[in-house]
Amino acid sequence: MVRSGAQNVDEYLAEAPEARREALTAVRALCREELTGFREVMAYGMPSYEREGKGEIAFADQKQYISFYLMRTDVRDAFTDRLASHDMGKGCLRFRDPRTIDFTLVRDLLRATAATPGTTC
Repeated sequence: MVRSGAQNVDEYLAEAPEARREALTAVRALCREELTGFREVMAYGMPSYEREGKGEIAFADQKQYISFYLMRTDVRDAFTDRLASHDMGKGCLRFRDPRTIDFTLVRDLLRATAATPGTTC
């Protein structure tokens, strides 16, 4: 994992490669729009969104892809069918090409996360 030394998300986005900055900024905008009541922080060198001090969502610019971390197993389980066709790790959705990010899916995952508190992995 590529860890950033950025102190805040604005710095993080500013240091991201230009080819990915627009997509990363769009992911951030969705997070800020949908995750009302969450706090935006830098954790483990990436933008993260916490509720009651626990990270539930994060994203990162990795060497070969953009990662979207979904740290709620209940939400992942609820979206099993829609996630099946995507490159998925244990807790992250990977987009190798920023132009292919499924922003509708990301928005739906964020809405499901925001709807109710849950246990993080």
